[in-house]
Amino acid sequence: MIQWVKQLRIAFGASFLWLVCLIYFTQGFRSFVWTAVTYQLKDRLKLSPSASQFVTSIVFFPWSIKPLYGILSDCIPIKGRKRIPYLVIATVLSLLPWFILGLSASLRSSRVHLMVFLSVQNLGSAMADVVIDAMIAEAVRFERASFAGDLQSISWMTMAFGGICGSLFGGYALTNLQIDKIFLLFSVLPTLQLLSCGLVEDNSVGVKVLPEFSTAKGSHVANGNSNGNTSELDEYNFSPKKSKNSTSRRKKSLKNSKNRPVITSKFQIAEKDGSLASQWFQTLKMASYSLFRAFRQPIILRPMAWFFLAHVTVPNLSTIMFYYQSEFLNLEASFLGTTRVVGWLGLMLGTFIYNRYLKNMKLRRILMWAHVGLSFLSLLDIILVSRSNVAFGISDKIMVICGSALSDAINQFKFMPFLILSGQLCPPGIEGTLFALFMSINNFGYTLGSFVGAGLASLLNISSGSFDNLLLGITIQVLCTFIPVALLFLIPKEATGISA
Repeated sequence: MIQWVKQLRIAFGASFLWLVCLIYFTQGFRSFVWTAVTYQLKDRLKLSPSASQFVTSIVFFPWSIKPLYGILSDCIPIKGRKRIPYLVIATVLSLLPWFILGLSASLRSSRVHLMVFLSVQNLGSAMADVVIDAMIAEAVRFERASFAGDLQSISWMTMAFGGICGSLFGGYALTNLQIDKIFLLFSVLPTLQLLSCGLVEDNSVGVKVLPEFSTAKGSHVANGNSNGNTSELDEYNFSPKKSKNSTSRRKKSLKNSKNRPVITSKFQIAEKDGSLASQWFQTLKMASYSLFRAFRQPIILRPMAWFFLAHVTVPNLSTIMFYYQSEFLNLEASFLGTTRVVGWLGLMLGTFIYNRYLKNMKLRRILMWAHVGLSFLSLLDIILVSRSNVAFGISDKIMVICGSALSDAINQFKFMPFLILSGQLCPPGIEGTLFALFMSINNFGYTLGSFVGAGLASLLNISSGSFDNLLLGITIQVLCTFIPVALLFLIPKEATGISA
């Protein structure tokens, strides 16, 4: 392990590797402070479960527009640099809200002000996530391509480690520290991130060098031949075994696949074509057009539509269940933080099982069984809410821990195919931006699913201290879990869970 890290440090430089690990650790460690935010909404602002879930969905919306940050950093350099200036801006946006909220009791006690500051913080975190992804992609493409999988693996491991630490310390901090101290304590990590930005060099680009995207005319490459038929998804010769990409990455897959639309990019020097602002506008216009043209193709649009609908059609009742566990079952904050640790471990276990046993299975079958598993897993919530577990002598804590671990593991069976299929569908030339769009669609679907869950809770009059209709809500959620199964025809028929 130590030797592996040394090799990466030699390949990319200690400062760059430190920055990558710090950013991903911070992303995972966000569970430390967001546990406190959840209790702030519940205990201090006295929000109902549906209102709390609505607020949470609003403040996480910046994660649904990630392609915008990617296009801006790709097309509009700041003082000749495309990455570090945007990373500095993103870090400042993610730092200041925690610092201000930690110092001002009145701001964190106002619902509107808290929503605004948390939205700005998520804007900074999402932008930093996009920029560091782009920096990693550039590093492995131009400098040490042979270390691509290693760099992706260490970023994943660092984020998982941060998530475990954040969940462990988050519950403990709530018991022993005031919420203002938690906000200020977390702001140390963005501060370190801001200082670390000065340690990494950013390649300078001339202000006259602007990307110009060109798109092949609806062609699709299959076995080296062009096939212009895009009317039906299953008519594509979708053979995942011909893909050249590795599947171990959490958030991106940037290598080329033989069976996908061909979209290339090139750089041209703009000479006397107007002002710099107009050049930037034309660049943004071309990039957005290329992104739209790639996404509208059925081979890309239909699978992404499934993953979006899989979130929207199933009400997300996670915040309502948190209220039930903390208020009705009286589970301590430290214990609920521990369940997130178990959830992270379940996520890692799900990744291992997927890579070990499910990579050769058809994606349709994987996704079908994942949703069947989620429906059966919801039965644990039904047992918990109906108090049937007490009759069998099973404690509430065991039910909650098992549910958390299994749900994260099964959800990873859904997320891994999403990453793999996204990587296979990304055309060369706009891989990073298009993959960010895929992730944004997934995030936006999750946000809308949370809105649906909040609406269902409001419709059923589920509120703090009144959980009489929660059992009915979970039953509706179980039934809705089978809706995405009926839409699996949108997934390529021959696609499997392997991309190499």
